[in-house]
Amino acid sequence: MNDSPSSASQSAGADSPDRVQVMLGECSAADADAVFEVLGTHFVSDRAGAVPGRREGPRPAAWAGSFVVDHTPAEVAGVLLAGPVTADVQGGPVAVDRLRRTLAAAFAVETAGSAAGDQEVDVQLRLTNG
Repeated sequence: MNDSPSSASQSAGADSPDRVQVMLGECSAADADAVFEVLGTHFVSDRAGAVPGRREGPRPAAWAGSFVVDHTPAEVAGVLLAGPVTADVQGGPVAVDRLRRTLAAAFAVETAGSAAGDQEVDVQLRLTNG
């Protein structure tokens, strides 16, 4: 298995089994930035170099990003958070598991809930300091 991103992954479409949607909430903007920094360091993203998109509404602020998770990074540095972060991830089961393992290398990760469909899974993760 090749653990490096391929050029094909950079052009993966929205329907790619390697594309994972990530929504962060119940956290500070700085913690959202820290999580997206970890993911953006290892995976191609629609947020390349951008501050995570912020959506305002009656609920707490949420930040969204999309990542092509076509490999598992060999090394991931740990990162400190100011508080817990809730991450809702959605995508193909293999890609979601790769993303979860990447986050688990940088943070303490607890699965708070999950739902599986035919070709996609939704998982809610709680990230804290490890």
